[in-house]
Amino acid sequence: MGIADKSWIPDYFKKRVCTTFVEDTSSSDGLCQCGSTRDTHPSVALGDNFSTAIVSLWDSAQHSSEQPTDAFGELEFTGTGKRHSHFLRLSSTTEPSRVFNIMREHWKLAQPNLVVSVVGGGKSLDVKTWVREVLRQGLVKAAQSTGAWIITGGLNEGLSKCVGEAVRDYATATSAVTLSKVVLIGITPWGLVQDSQQLVNSEGSFPAKYLVKYTSTLQSCYLNNNHKAFLLVDDGTIRREGGEVGFRARLEDYISRQRTGSASIDIPVLNMLISGDASMLELLDIALKNSMPWLVLAGSGGLANLVCDIIENVQSAPVSSNGAAEKEEGSPNMELRERLAEKVNQYFPSEQDMDKLVDKALSIYQNKDLICIYNGEQEGADDFDTVMLKVLVQASKRHITGDSNPYTDELRLAVTWNRVDIAKSELFNGNIDWKYTDLKDSMTDALMNDKPQFVRLFIDHGLNIVSYLTYGKLEDLYNSISENSQAGKLLRHILNERVNESSNDQKTCRISLYENLYKVTWQMPYNFATDLIDFPISFTPSDALFKIMRDTPLSVLLFQDLASAMSATEHYFFTCGIRTKLSMCEVNQVSQLLEYLLGEVCQPFYKSVLGVDAKSTKRKALKRVCQVLQEGCSYRKNKCKDPWLCLFIWAVLQNRSEMAIFCWEMCGESVLTALGGCKLLRELSKQWIETEAKVSIKDLAQRFENMAHDVFSMCYQTKASDSFKLLIRKSRLWGDATCLKMAMAADARIFFSNDGVQSLLSEIWWGEMERGTELWKLVLTMIIPPLCYTNLIKFRNEKDPAEVEKSVMIPPPSETDCHYGETVFSFADIKNHEAEQEDSNNIRRSAKGLTVRSETHGLTKMTFPRFFLPVKGTPVNGKVKPKRIFLLSRWRQYWYAPVSSFIGNVLMYFLFLFLYAYVLLVDFKKPPPDGPAVSEYVLYFWVFTFVCEEIREALIVRSKTFAQSLMLYAQDVWNKFDILAISLFIAGLCCRMFNWSYNMGRGILCIDYMVFTLRLIHIFAVHRQLGPKIIILVKMIKDAFFFLFFLAVWLSAYGVANQALLYAYDPSPDRAFRRVLYRPYLHIFGHIPVEEIDTGKIWDRECTDNLTLINEGKEPCRDNSHNWLVVILLVIFLLVTNILLVNLLIATFSYTFSKVQERSDTYWKFQRYNLIVEYHSRPILAPPFIILSHINLFIKRNFCKVKSTKIQHFALDLTGTEANKLVKWETLQKENFLAFESKKQKGTDSERLKRTSAKVDGVLKQVGEIRDVHRRLRTLESEMEFCTSSLQWIMEALSQSSTGKGTKAHPTRKVVVSASLEK
Repeated sequence: MGIADKSWIPDYFKKRVCTTFVEDTSSSDGLCQCGSTRDTHPSVALGDNFSTAIVSLWDSAQHSSEQPTDAFGELEFTGTGKRHSHFLRLSSTTEPSRVFNIMREHWKLAQPNLVVSVVGGGKSLDVKTWVREVLRQGLVKAAQSTGAWIITGGLNEGLSKCVGEAVRDYATATSAVTLSKVVLIGITPWGLVQDSQQLVNSEGSFPAKYLVKYTSTLQSCYLNNNHKAFLLVDDGTIRREGGEVGFRARLEDYISRQRTGSASIDIPVLNMLISGDASMLELLDIALKNSMPWLVLAGSGGLANLVCDIIENVQSAPVSSNGAAEKEEGSPNMELRERLAEKVNQYFPSEQDMDKLVDKALSIYQNKDLICIYNGEQEGADDFDTVMLKVLVQASKRHITGDSNPYTDELRLAVTWNRVDIAKSELFNGNIDWKYTDLKDSMTDALMNDKPQFVRLFIDHGLNIVSYLTYGKLEDLYNSISENSQAGKLLRHILNERVNESSNDQKTCRISLYENLYKVTWQMPYNFATDLIDFPISFTPSDALFKIMRDTPLSVLLFQDLASAMSATEHYFFTCGIRTKLSMCEVNQVSQLLEYLLGEVCQPFYKSVLGVDAKSTKRKALKRVCQVLQEGCSYRKNKCKDPWLCLFIWAVLQNRSEMAIFCWEMCGESVLTALGGCKLLRELSKQWIETEAKVSIKDLAQRFENMAHDVFSMCYQTKASDSFKLLIRKSRLWGDATCLKMAMAADARIFFSNDGVQSLLSEIWWGEMERGTELWKLVLTMIIPPLCYTNLIKFRNEKDPAEVEKSVMIPPPSETDCHYGETVFSFADIKNHEAEQEDSNNIRRSAKGLTVRSETHGLTKMTFPRFFLPVKGTPVNGKVKPKRIFLLSRWRQYWYAPVSSFIGNVLMYFLFLFLYAYVLLVDFKKPPPDGPAVSEYVLYFWVFTFVCEEIREALIVRSKTFAQSLMLYAQDVWNKFDILAISLFIAGLCCRMFNWSYNMGRGILCIDYMVFTLRLIHIFAVHRQLGPKIIILVKMIKDAFFFLFFLAVWLSAYGVANQALLYAYDPSPDRAFRRVLYRPYLHIFGHIPVEEIDTGKIWDRECTDNLTLINEGKEPCRDNSHNWLVVILLVIFLLVTNILLVNLLIATFSYTFSKVQERSDTYWKFQRYNLIVEYHSRPILAPPFIILSHINLFIKRNFCKVKSTKIQHFALDLTGTEANKLVKWETLQKENFLAFESKKQKGTDSERLKRTSAKVDGVLKQVGEIRDVHRRLRTLESEMEFCTSSLQWIMEALSQSSTGKGTKAHPTRKVVVSASLEK
């Protein structure tokens, strides 16, 4: 609670002050019954108007009044080094809802999954040792595992002190993060707090200095410094106990009716009784009447022993023959009352008001079903959390109807506490028949509260995720996303944009509030109001607004209809409620969020659910969405098509690592799904600043990339041909995305470094040629094209002429599988593998060698006659193109390979640079009419073909709009480089055509030649040795910029000082620039003109001191007065630049080189993909002959209407059985990977230590049981010895009865020492 929001607290929280003096007759000092003196009271209580009878009993409600509280804020225990605690003085009649809200919203205490109210008494020395062990190892450990609040008396004595010490001791063995789940709260009477004046401050204390002297009196005590919050209950008394009992019971009852976040169960409240005196019977009775369960610690002494004795040994009156209990007229069972009175008198003989205690004991006995006895001395503290669970479940069974599963509440509690071990051992051990209706609510709790172990448990025990997850349930899950998460902020931003669009254009779209209004609570409670503003307020709608809400169906209720009936205040609070607290997310917002994060990688998600076409404009899509929402959101009842993928995306957006990994395990298409999660996480990390959340998101993204890499490695090692299909297969789950495309978008460099991915890229790069063909053979064939028909270059699909006439498989006919009459990709392994697997019975042959189509598993079979080779083509109008002869086939096999296109472009680019250099150096003539020369015109045409190619590249990545295409094109750095080079060339060309700008144009063209030459860096990035070095060079250039910054600072500092010292007056800007910046820069490389700098040296140059001549441009003479300082500055400058800065640059380069060199191969493999895609999509001809390909493309696109096939790269569309086979095979490899990882995890040292620790705990538990059995055997042996001795004594007594009295004494029992005392 900060200082800024403290002003409203005194207005809503009060203290109590005694206003009427009622004399305490038992006090010798004449005090009031409230504990204060007569001087502090304004009046004296009288019985009637004639003062004949004085009031003898003080009542807090009647004789005290409320005033604004004067003690609140933060509490600092001076000298202890503890963190600050929160405290608040409040009236005993304060509403519990306000207190609970301030603890949650302002004190920021964690939402409790359980509240344990520890009740007891006695000084700390009276608490037994085993009770302290139960508190430390049982209560605090259970509270930590469940995320519980522990409520105590808060004072530094008795049980409160023991609980505080238990929390402190447990903190030494656990981390601070783990212990933060335990919230220790003290509810203390204000009058019992010693030195409470240290806390008083009407404006609040932030913090209040509280000095604990550890010398408490009998009437008061200091607060315990291990508590996190204190509620100081003021009933107007001083040094009187029991003032907090009523408020504590009401607060616990209120908490028990609240929900644990998004869970489907109320917060369980458990009272724990340890020892205690007779005064605590009232609190016990009140709690039992409120149906609060109690756990009584047997053997702890005091009231706890009394309750245990009553529950275990007292029985009700016997039933008479007529079936009625024996009762006296007008009174309860007197026999039972007498038994209880006997027990009460036995434990509390000194109490005066015995009848009242007996009545309380009788009331407690009647609710004994809510009381559970726990013998901590015998049972131990290890299973204390299980005992608490059973107590709460036993109490909840009283409210279970006959049709309900009696174990449902126990399961909900186990989910709330995240105790999957209890659920497995107690609930899912095979003895309970779980139904879907019993598990679905707990499944929702487990999902919303990030408990993947329970999700796995429910799935393993029969919960069908397909029946569970509907689109309505999915929207509920997205509504549970925290507003502070990045995904929540993005969803809110999308919602605000939608609301703004609807308000600006109400005719097109109006927002339906069907999903928002059904959750509105118009009588907003206190905790809802304080979420909207900084102070509590109540809001009630007007009659007109309420009438609209009552009479209008929710399915057609619109925001505009409500706004017309709202006042300004109502509109504000309603809008705040809609935007901050209520359900705001629909699948449309989720679809927009995923489209924003994934971009153009795949088609939008969930569009088909709302009936929206993926290619429709944003305005039409929004209109359609609004129409669906206004019609009642019928889609919410539909089942999700791919539930595990939906849950995976939902978990990834929240950065829930364990839940996301579990959903990934259950998903199909594991490689692509892992890459999709990596893409989403890395896009989310860009929205964060450098925080711990961003680091965790990046770590999870890297983990998904590693999983995709490992699963695909296993696939590649198992079957290379199927793994290639896996990379280029269009995914139905991810909107026709492919693994390569998703990996590229996700910047998955490690995935691209996989041998399988590189093998596929090499197959595509070499086309039909053998991999590893020597470069000189390719170049020679490029120069002499007929060599491609010889055996100089080997091709992978070459066949013997006798084997030509056979059936082969080719990819399915589709528009994405061709380019200028060829397939999108070419690697023979996939085709040969499919040819082997295909059933020969499906092959249809033609007698004349004609082609016959046979659709089988989404593939096409073709047969060819002799002397014809199968050439890949595309069907047109259902017919396959005619086969080509060998000459044309071999020609295409060579020239259509990307490596051939690359080599052709490199050779022609070198020729272009040679022509460019020749024009600049030899044949650059004057402007028209003298020039340009013919060679320069050829250069112009060559650059024009470059421009045409850049236009084609920009259009081939066409997205929905032309602007998006340009933006996507401009994202590539080398595309920007090309635009710069072409722009400079055009500018230089324009300038060189005129005499006045001829020299300027020549200069621009010279600079442009440098830009064109540097473009070679990108071309040679494909080289295995040069590629990594280029990456290192780029990194070093970035480092050099930081070095240049330091160098520029030092250069300017030295240059200005040196120039000013040497020349008193020099107005020439040219000389100033050269001597201030250029000359110091040359000093770094050893060019030091000593005779010019050192005035002691003779400088053979004319100079003058005449100001007139100097202003005319003459060289000024040097100033000799500061020569010594100039020399010193030169020495310092050379020392700093040549030794410090240069060595700093070398060290930086060395670090960059060593750092990047380790991963340079990975970076190069990643960039290699872009280069292969670029040259795969390029026409076979290189500039300037590429203009012929452009003309061919123009005719095909505009006249023949042949669609572009280069928008999507490396895409394979599998359907039917073939697709199912691939998915099953991939799933099998994923399972093998998970099994391998599980085996590896079990072999780690940490897992071995866990198993060893579990075995040791089991052994210790068995040893304890053996000791208990040993003690019981010794007790039984002692009893048998006593019985034997008694029988022997009886026999001797009977035998001597006739002669005389026996002299032998009666035997006595032997005392058996307990196991605890034996220690």
